[in-house]
This record gives sequence, structure tokens and C-alpha cells, in this order.
Amino acid sequence: MEVFLGIPAADGTGIGTAFVIPDPVKRAIPQHHISIDHLNSDWQKFELAVESVVLELNQKLDSLSKIDKRDKAQREVFETYILMLEDPVFRQEIQDFHKNELFNIEYTIQFKAEEYATRLKQAGNYYLSERAKDITDVFDLVLDEMLDIHPFDINLVPDGSVILATSLNSADTIILSKRKIAGLALSEGGVSSHVVILARNYGIPTVVGLEAINKKVKNGETVIVDGKSAEILISPDKDTIQEYKLKIQQEYKHKVELKKFLDKPAVTKDGTRFTLMANIGTPEEAKIALDEGADGIGLFRTEFLYMSQNGASLNAAARSFSEETQFEAYKYVLETMKDKPVTIRTLDAGGDKLINSVDIPIFDEKNPLMGLRAIRLSLVSQNVFKTQLRALFRAGVYGNLKIMFPLITSADQVEKSLALVEEVKKELDFEKIPYKADIPIGIMIETAAAALTSDCLAKFSDFFSLGTNDLTQYTLGVDRENPHVSSLYNEFNLAVLRLIQMTINTANEENIPISVCGEMAGRADSIMVLGGMGIRELSMSPTLISATKELLSRFTIQELECISAKHLNNVWDEWKN
Repeated sequence: MEVFLGIPAADGTGIGTAFVIPDPVKRAIPQHHISIDHLNSDWQKFELAVESVVLELNQKLDSLSKIDKRDKAQREVFETYILMLEDPVFRQEIQDFHKNELFNIEYTIQFKAEEYATRLKQAGNYYLSERAKDITDVFDLVLDEMLDIHPFDINLVPDGSVILATSLNSADTIILSKRKIAGLALSEGGVSSHVVILARNYGIPTVVGLEAINKKVKNGETVIVDGKSAEILISPDKDTIQEYKLKIQQEYKHKVELKKFLDKPAVTKDGTRFTLMANIGTPEEAKIALDEGADGIGLFRTEFLYMSQNGASLNAAARSFSEETQFEAYKYVLETMKDKPVTIRTLDAGGDKLINSVDIPIFDEKNPLMGLRAIRLSLVSQNVFKTQLRALFRAGVYGNLKIMFPLITSADQVEKSLALVEEVKKELDFEKIPYKADIPIGIMIETAAAALTSDCLAKFSDFFSLGTNDLTQYTLGVDRENPHVSSLYNEFNLAVLRLIQMTINTANEENIPISVCGEMAGRADSIMVLGGMGIRELSMSPTLISATKELLSRFTIQELECISAKHLNNVWDEWKN
């Protein structure tokens, strides 16, 4: 038996069969001239690759339901791919260029596909511009076949697996959440990375910071993941397996015991009421939140909705996420939660959350986390922003909706966003489309700039929500996805706590609600500190709600204040005075 120690990321214990995800192979397209004698063999190579790809696409089509709406989008993608590969006009263009320019067939395909995609983008037609990404994606499949590169398909992972990989993107994690995955063991990713957040939401035991773990384990080996101790056990003996099976049983028994808190309010020992909300990333998670006794949804991360829509395959083409599709998703969540409040955050794309959509520009940024992301991207891509706002205001008719803007750093950003809100309302009025006009609109405090100017921002905001993940990251200058500096990522750093306290004080002075929706809201140690600082609303992974109720029931507010003061290095009295 081998034991590897990493960084604890998502609690729980899992036993399963190792499924190793290889690191992606970087495709390098050769470019050189060929002799006329090689034209036929080159073209035959292309024809065989196209035949193989079409066969694979048809097999995937056969595996998809013709009735299930969830498979409809993927069917459209595969059918479009096949039509493009079999298009005689474009194939003739490729052949003519190949014959006249005498470039090798791989370079010829790449050049002509990119040239055709550029023509479509410049056509000034929305439908054609959407097809541009389809062209490059489908011929990438052909190039992979010709170069014998076979990208890993996350859909191949069987139930009961422990996934071992360098990293996973958020879209892959969403797909895995629909399977019975025993655990995740990753080389990269911090404890507050989005992959880990999703794993925590879905109850997948996860350990990160395991250097080259996918090169140290073989497929089929038995693996134990201990998310609490951050241990990965490879090929354990029977006694060890039995020991961990008992641990899993104990964890299950504890979950059953916590169920007595499902229908109870979150109340401290001395009777102070807390509001416990749920963080979700997909509409389906709203039902989980309801089942776990959430008082509402404190954060719906809509970027994961985009990722889920476009993440059915590693080679899925970029799609447009329409107003109607968004409206139905938001409506579903609101109707599921009935009269309970639902806070939906507008698109927080960019940075470490890349979204494959024809509507969202992709920029080559040296430091994307400091670049065009979140509200900045929305204000640049106003058509995307207004489409989302239209869907939100229309869906607001069906429940208790609140809208929240991410990564605000100035009052000017809020004013510009609210101006677009007014434009959307006027459009809906003109089109005589029903919508709810008086939806509360708040902002996320997740930068030092927002915390320091929270008194100014309060004038334009109906509520604050502290996003402690980014607040910590930006305040300390630590990339939360980077395991090499993970030891520096500390939400209890005095600078972070002072910014939190400053924002709480402002919210109280301005008489606006404040909550915490970062990962601090779901951990026992930080829950006690936040409670002592004056926070009464927390939003967390749905599965943590009952445990939080049990925790709060054991303390009085005075005891929480003492715990908070200790963590604050006795700055509590300073802030109170």
C-alpha cells in the first residue's frame, strides 16, 4: 500500500477504482511543402480521417435520446458536424488549395478551416457567425485523428471511480456530478477553486496538491480518498479497506443524525436566529437545497449554467446561450424554491472560468484574474448582459428573486449596470412582455476596493454579499488555484477580517442586509468567527446546512463574539468603539 498526502479540499471518504485522466496532448500542426507525388496519399489520409470521425459522430448520435430535451443540443452539434464534413463545396475548396499550393494536408485543413470560419464571422449574419466555431471544432477532430491524438472524453468515466488527474475544469466536474464518483485526487487546484467548490456541493471527497498523482497510479487499482486527512491510499490491504468502510458507515450515520435539523430553524443556544442559504451552480441543485432545509438560495452561480450547457463534450462547439434558455432555467429555480428568496448572480465569466460561447469574446490576457472578467466583461459585452437581465426580470414573476452583480470595484460600475437594467425594463415594456419591476439588486463585496468604499456603494445597492474567496485572493495577492502558494491563502488574515468587519459596519449603518456566500460561510471555524462579527445570513453548499444548524445550536452569541475576538487578534473592541 502507498499513501500520498495532499491538501484537504472536500470532506468525506470514498473507496473506488482508479480512473487516471491523462494530461492533454498539445497539438502541433506541421507546415511544409510536398511533392505532387504525395497529393493522392495525403488526400486519402484526409478521407480516411473524415470517415472515422463521421462514424464516431454517428455512434454518439445513436447513443443520444431523440426525446430527452437534455440531449437535443448535443444532437444538433453532432448533426451539424457531419453536414460540414460531408459538404462537397468546402471539400472541393480544400482539395483545390492542397493541389495548387502543395502544402501538407494537415496544414491545408487547418488553414482552410480557419479561413472559412473567418468568412462566416465577417458575414454579418448571427446564425453564420455561430457556425464559425463549429467549423474549426469539427476539423480539429479530423486533425486529431490524422495526428493520432485522442483527447480524453470525460463522459467515459464509469460510476464508482476515483478520478486521478492533474486538474479538471468546471464543466468536467459538472458532468462527473451526474455520476456516482467515489472521489477526486488532483495535482492542481486550491481549496477554494471552482472545481473544489463544485465537488463540495456534490458531496465528492476531494484532495488536491498531489504532485503528478496521475502518473503514480494505474487504472484499475483500488484507491481510498480521505478528504478530511487529505490522504490518498493506493492498493490498500483488506484490513485497511474494512477500516475505511466502517468510517464511511460512521459518516453516513452522522448524516442521518443531522437530519433532525432539516426542518428546524438555525438558532443559537440563546435564541438568536440565523438564515442559512444554499449556493448552487445548476438548476437541479435547487431541489437539493430544498431537501437540505435551506432558507433560500444565497448564490446561484450562473456561469456554471453556461459551462453545463456547453460542456457535454470536450469538442463541443461554442453555442449561444439564449434568453429563452436562461429564462427557463431561472424560472425552474424560482418555482422550485416557491416563496423562498433566490439570489442570482449575473455572469461571472473570465479569469479562471472560461466559457465556450460565441457571444463572449476570449481575450489573451497575461493575468486573466486581474483582467476582463465578471461585471467588467458584462459591461463590455452588453448584449450578453442585457440578454441575461431580460431573462432574469421575466423569470422574477415566478418567485422571490434578487439580482447580484459580481466583482464590483466602483460606484460607477453599479450605476452603468443599473442604467442597462432600466434599458431592459423599457424594452420589455415596449414589447409588452410581463416582468417583475421591483427586484432588489445588490452587489458582491469581493475586492478591497469594494470593502473600502462600501459606504459609497451602499447608496446604489439593496444588499451586500461578501464573496470571501475572491476577497481573500485579491487582498493577499494569492492565486487561490495555485497549490504552490496555497499556504499563503488565509481567510483569517487580519487584513481580510478587517475588510469584512468594515463592510459589516457599513451595512449596519446604512441599514441594508448583508450576507456571506464565500467558502468561509460553510466551515465550522469561520462560521463562529463570522457569527461573532455580526453576520446573521450565511450561504453555503447545501449539504453543509444541517451541520451548521447543529453547530450554532451549541453556542451563545456571546461565546461566538469571544471566539471572533480571539481570531481577530483582539481588534473586535477596536471596531465596536
